[in-house]
Amino acid sequence: MPVTDPGNGASETAPSNVMVIFGGTGDLTRRKLFPALHHLWKEKLSPERFAVVSIGRDKLTEAAYRDMLDTAVRKHYGEGFDESVWIEMLRTVYYLPGELADQELYTRLDDLLQRITSESQIAPNYFFYLATPPGFFAEIAMRLGQAGLLNESGDYWRRVVVEKPFGRDLRSALELNRQLHQVMGEHQIYRIDHYLGKETVQNILAFRFANSTVEPIWNRRYIDHVQITVAESLGVEKRGGYYDQAGALRDMIPNHLLALLAVVAMEPSNSFDPDAIRDEQTKVLRAIQPIAHDEVLSATVRGQYGAGTLPGGVPVPSYRNEPKVAPDSKTETYAAMRLMIDTWRWAGVPFYLRTGKRLPGRFTEVVIQYQHAPNFMFRDSLVKRENVPANSLVLRIQPNEGIGLNFNAKVPGPTGHLGTVDMDFSYAGHFSAAPTTGYETLLYDCMTGDATLFKRADNIEEAWALMDPVLDVWSALPARDFPNYAAGSWGPAAADQLLARDSRSWRPCGICHESGA
Repeated sequence: MPVTDPGNGASETAPSNVMVIFGGTGDLTRRKLFPALHHLWKEKLSPERFAVVSIGRDKLTEAAYRDMLDTAVRKHYGEGFDESVWIEMLRTVYYLPGELADQELYTRLDDLLQRITSESQIAPNYFFYLATPPGFFAEIAMRLGQAGLLNESGDYWRRVVVEKPFGRDLRSALELNRQLHQVMGEHQIYRIDHYLGKETVQNILAFRFANSTVEPIWNRRYIDHVQITVAESLGVEKRGGYYDQAGALRDMIPNHLLALLAVVAMEPSNSFDPDAIRDEQTKVLRAIQPIAHDEVLSATVRGQYGAGTLPGGVPVPSYRNEPKVAPDSKTETYAAMRLMIDTWRWAGVPFYLRTGKRLPGRFTEVVIQYQHAPNFMFRDSLVKRENVPANSLVLRIQPNEGIGLNFNAKVPGPTGHLGTVDMDFSYAGHFSAAPTTGYETLLYDCMTGDATLFKRADNIEEAWALMDPVLDVWSALPARDFPNYAAGSWGPAAADQLLARDSRSWRPCGICHESGA
């Protein structure tokens, strides 16, 4: 699994190919995909012979599109922008306007690809990135198939990258898989989750399996519970129309949070073969105890933000007052749940998941909460068990990517008081790594044919099978107390009660980051 690390370099330049982006004028393309391609180009990981074809509905000339792209990338790239590299790369970008449901567009695309590969001596390897609303995924794939653009021959490959959400429930996920498999093989489908492209997520495997001090205690004998948090301070922004039909659970849990859970909980594979790793991750999802319909209300929590104030004193409106959101919307903007994994490693260890919008900050963290150490030695000076805090390990995905660990030590002085000491590792501080979007590794892996970090059909289907009972009950019993948390807070009180019933509590996010530990 190659990793694009500016400090150490990656293994080799990707093979010659053409990337085709459906949704070429969209936000994802401007903010993430082209900055990631620039980074790959700068690090000499993209092919020497390479081109990008962007497809959009706007009737732009190629020059006008490049101007628009130039403005957007300069705005969103951040540190490390290389003027000369970007100008060189921009010359390889083409634009093709058209309607996605029009078969004539795909005929013109085929003609353009043949011209580009011939004139620029690029190998006819194509990967098609579907940066469009999900309703177009099957349509685009079908029309690519009808145009013969998915046919592989000899050593030349054709791949399709599918963005999330991959379905909105089990039935729709099964149907989308069926439609994709009608025109291409599973090996050609790259279901992308940009969280898996983040260095910290990839490093969980290295941290677990390459350190003899970690793996032996990564189990139910030593770990009390695990918390996975994906918090966003933003509201729905311009996505109200989509979000009001999806909600926090569909938008985040089957994709991002269960992907993190699978990486944390998987067994070691026999190799770094993509299918070997994905086999182990799918086994984890299959081992999660299903939430029965009559358990949904006690094992899950949903919330919707009302008006409130963000850190810094910024007032924000309620979700129901956001653009394109129904004034009586029952859509959740917060979701939390308790999951149990029925394996020898994890039996009896709860996994608590939470995600929400308009929370106090933007944090993605995995907390490994270890069990309390025996208190016997300290019985004379420490009466209560909680005076000896349990150790915790925090895997920070964003921001300030790194790993934090706390342990107990004696406070200097004549008494036997204990204090908690924080140890912290920061990727930026140690490796001096340049900022990335999370897409660099995923785009590179797609070019090189490494599907390790991409979802397989069975993985997607298992995730939706877990969520279907929750969606059924939430749909049948709409929430009556929305909005039930203020913007700028950490969510509804019921989320705290979810853990309090187990005599546990959420760990505040960003402790090491805020304290500078």
